[in-house]
Amino acid sequence: MKNIVLDTNAYTGFLTGQKEILDYLGEAENVYMSVVVMGELYAGFRGGTKEKENKNLLKKFLDKPTVQILSVTQETAEIFGEIKNHLKSAGKPIPINDIWIAAHCLETGSVLITYDRHFENIPSVRQLP
Repeated sequence: MKNIVLDTNAYTGFLTGQKEILDYLGEAENVYMSVVVMGELYAGFRGGTKEKENKNLLKKFLDKPTVQILSVTQETAEIFGEIKNHLKSAGKPIPINDIWIAAHCLETGSVLITYDRHFENIPSVRQLP
């Protein structure tokens, strides 16, 4: 597995030391963090009691040489549109943020690391665990 995108719950799994997440991180050549995931994390940090500590941990993670932040590009937006239309036609909507995350996976050719099963409604997204 060369490239992975971490979903919000996978990053949380990393923080709690979940072995399978740590294994995926150790095997990956590139670890991508979508700005959408980062937005979800920052929202969670704001709602918690350890905002400063959580921001510092995220910064340390993002500073790792194998970790790259994915911004939304025109290509991301085009892929988003394709996925959203597919899900609407299939009658299987998922949260909007997750469509953006899926678009980042397809744009980078990455495997999505997530515990959310609704990504299975997007056949072109490869996911673990």
